[in-house]
Amino acid sequence: MTNYRTAFLGSLLAVFFLFAPTLIVAAQDKEKPVTLGVNHIGLAVKDLEASAAFFIDTLGWRKAGGVEDYPAIFVTDGNMFLTLWRVTDPATSNDFNRKNNVGLHHLAITVESLDALNMLHEKFKSVDGLRIEFAPEFLGNGPTTHMMIREPSGNRLEFIVPASRIKQ
Repeated sequence: MTNYRTAFLGSLLAVFFLFAPTLIVAAQDKEKPVTLGVNHIGLAVKDLEASAAFFIDTLGWRKAGGVEDYPAIFVTDGNMFLTLWRVTDPATSNDFNRKNNVGLHHLAITVESLDALNMLHEKFKSVDGLRIEFAPEFLGNGPTTHMMIREPSGNRLEFIVPASRIKQ
């Protein structure tokens, strides 16, 4: 089995190196995308005030505006901008279900360090309505480390420290 696997991988590499120059030229010839990245993310929430408080009071973000009639509150950490929109009728809204609903699976937020991730984990334990899905752990074999929560309205948030930010 090992010889077959080695021969197969060798053949794949040979094909790759044979066609790599063509692929690189083709990639360079493609037009650049006209999009520039994420502008903001909008989250539908049941409890607008509790969700806004989570981002502002717990994470240290700041309020960046809002629309009373909609109703919505906008928050930012200086890099990411979120719009929190209250659903029309919180009592009859459907809870988020990442396995059965089309839409956002989760929002991943980069954290500056392992110490900061662990501090957030401890802080999250005292936030009313917040559910911790799992505490900080390696993503795969690590060293990238992450944790997953549900903020007070039930949106699934991942907090992640990429390998590049972990001092070894």
